[in-house]
Amino acid sequence: MPIRHTPTGSALSLVAVGAALIAASTLWGGYPLGTGVPLTLQTLAILLVGSVLGAYRGAVAVLVYLALGSAGLPVWSGHGAGLQVWTTPRAGFLISFVVAAFVTGWIAERMTVSWDTRLAGFLVATTVGALAVITVLGWAYFGWRASLSFDDTLSALAPFLPGDILKAVVAAAVASAVHAAYPEILVPSGGGRAPQSDECLGVKAGSPGSA
Repeated sequence: MPIRHTPTGSALSLVAVGAALIAASTLWGGYPLGTGVPLTLQTLAILLVGSVLGAYRGAVAVLVYLALGSAGLPVWSGHGAGLQVWTTPRAGFLISFVVAAFVTGWIAERMTVSWDTRLAGFLVATTVGALAVITVLGWAYFGWRASLSFDDTLSALAPFLPGDILKAVVAAAVASAVHAAYPEILVPSGGGRAPQSDECLGVKAGSPGSA
């Protein structure tokens, strides 16, 4: 039976924590790389929110964060705030954050059903979210709005790739640890069963039926 996504108190709390984590990732103003796009911790936070909360809750957490920043809270990178960011080339990154959280969560929900391979599953999810979504969508929009050529856009994004790969690895490791401790958090969006540990299944180590 498909799982219905009704807003429960637990889900709302997780979404609020996710939005707060993204906002907290901007406390460090970032490191300017001369492209108008600073190196920040936002990508790491987005990947964590998606891989820990799943597709729908992760995307909603990002939307809450975007609403707070648009309303005037200084939660944009560089402690900026307000609607003016949506008129700049950097708006593409904000849009890509929503997509990245959803895609990362969607993949994580499906590739981590077997807890024997959860780290590999999370690594696939976070790598796709970082490189295939944020890098492609964010930089494509940035290059278009900034009137950069394809080659200039590639040159601008190149310094960010090592950091994005590192963020994907760190996010996968943290998500794997979180879900090892709390496997009930990640529920497949399209229905099905959430990954469960032996303890959640009622099987204790050394009892009949355990490995």
